[in-house]
Amino acid sequence: MEEGFGEANWSTDRVHSLSRRSESAQVIPITTSNPTSEEDGADYIASSAADWGGGELNPQDAWLPLTESRNGNTISATFHLLCSGIGIQALLLPVALATLGWAWGIICLSLAFSWQLYTIWLLVHLHESDSGTRYSRYLDLAMTTFGQKLGKFSSLVPVMYLSAGTCVQLIIIGGGTLKLFITTVCKDGATCDAKSLTTVECFLVFMIMAVVVAQFPNLNSLVWVSLIGSITAIAYCTMIWALSIGKGRSSDISYDPPEMESNMDRFGGILNSLGIIVLAFRGHNVILEIQGTLPLSPKHPTHKPMWRGVAISYLLIAMCLFPLAIAGFWAYGNKVPSSNGGLLIAISKFHGHDTPRIVLGLMFILVIINCLSTFQIYGMVIFDKLESNYTSKKKKPCARWLRMAFRVFFGGMTFFVAVAVPFLGSLAPLIGGLTLPLAYAYPCFMWIAIKKPKPKGVMWCANMGLGCLGLVLSALLVVAAAWNLASEGLHANFFKP
Repeated sequence: MEEGFGEANWSTDRVHSLSRRSESAQVIPITTSNPTSEEDGADYIASSAADWGGGELNPQDAWLPLTESRNGNTISATFHLLCSGIGIQALLLPVALATLGWAWGIICLSLAFSWQLYTIWLLVHLHESDSGTRYSRYLDLAMTTFGQKLGKFSSLVPVMYLSAGTCVQLIIIGGGTLKLFITTVCKDGATCDAKSLTTVECFLVFMIMAVVVAQFPNLNSLVWVSLIGSITAIAYCTMIWALSIGKGRSSDISYDPPEMESNMDRFGGILNSLGIIVLAFRGHNVILEIQGTLPLSPKHPTHKPMWRGVAISYLLIAMCLFPLAIAGFWAYGNKVPSSNGGLLIAISKFHGHDTPRIVLGLMFILVIINCLSTFQIYGMVIFDKLESNYTSKKKKPCARWLRMAFRVFFGGMTFFVAVAVPFLGSLAPLIGGLTLPLAYAYPCFMWIAIKKPKPKGVMWCANMGLGCLGLVLSALLVVAAAWNLASEGLHANFFKP
């Protein structure tokens, strides 16, 4: 994946700029106008370096999709956070409760929600330093905190995977749901052919739609897309748990944990359930990027409007995720499908015969639209990286045609990976365990390194404890996922989605 989406070739000037900014940075007004020629670009960099005196931005940032527009507000941040924070992985939460049981399942879900919300609070307050430096990318903050080599080693691959890998997963889920929609609508075969599009063709249709929407220039311009994605996410989550309750539960379901042949299998099942819970919360790798769209001034720091957006969005996320977990487990018990889709598959399997096709079709359309919207936020991180590599070498902004070419190229690469590795969801527990420190561990260590709380004080002990616990949990989840793959096998249907 790393080679496919471009390796981060950070220039020496940019790294030196990061280190200088961490020592003595000045808050300066943000410009949103882009130089239009190579000569203007060179003059822009020279004048900026002279006038800003190591200010809060690298001049290159005014050319890049994540930071060229700083006109966001609490509302726009809320939409971005909702769209990136609610995902199809939440539909697997009842599977975790089926193993952990009612009490421990809800307790673990509540603790994971509180833990990841706390690390978001840390990232929001680390976005800008006391000297005015802004870290509008997770990699910037990691490299400043841990050093260039360690920061890149610990964060580059996880950040790139969480962005590019999420886009691949969205193609698989969105294309698969499109196929499910066609099958549902054309069930009687009177008006259409259910086999009119193959799964690969559905992937292709979804990718083309995603690339068309991806032509928005920057993250701030995606506000309406994120609004639509947020509405559709809340709508389909509500429809799923409401349908699960409304249809009632079968008489033969059980809430008892599945029987395991050995203690090791039981331990692995518990760890996998914990993995489902902690990985149900996503979006930490775009928190700083979303906050980077907000304007900054000495009297109005960005952490206040950003945290208001986080509070609003995660209240709504909790109102979606907790009912999904509780209602889904109540309705299906340990019969909820553990494959990708979870409750979405359960609705089709158990209630497809007695649910109006228009309701199922609407639910599938909402999932597809949400996947298209979410693709844009995570894809913007990759677009930003591709353009950063170009502008670092050429010292000028990307032409419009080149920006379009980068996005078409990325869409083609994600489509190829989705077709080549359609079983990527089966590897999610393993790869998710490797990326888990980005959300649950690194922010705690970053706070200690940058804010320097009193050694062995409350904040120091809390962050050190949570950070170490996050690393241990990551290692355990990787071991459990590897054990399950070894014992159950991997159905590697390469190029056969």
